[in-house]
Amino acid sequence: MSALISEGFILKEKVAELANLILSKHPKMPVLLREIHTMIRMQPEQVTLIDEEEINIIVSGLKVQTQTQFVQAAIKGTGSKSAVSKIKAGGADLF
Repeated sequence: MSALISEGFILKEKVAELANLILSKHPKMPVLLREIHTMIRMQPEQVTLIDEEEINIIVSGLKVQTQTQFVQAAIKGTGSKSAVSKIKAGGADLF
């Protein structure tokens, strides 16, 4: 049990270090992201010990490293109804 707690503490330290590296765009960031990934992969229960803010830091680091942006979902109130009705009306011709 104490090993799990110490591993959780190490993961939290790495996430805090990642937050600082993101701000400075430090070249060590890919190595730290790899270490965090390895820790989480070896002990997936560690994910339950980190909070939303720390998960956000990890995702921000991945966005900076991979130079990608996530698309915001557009929500339409009647979009799903009209899509279903179009599929029903079009039948097999749509595919």
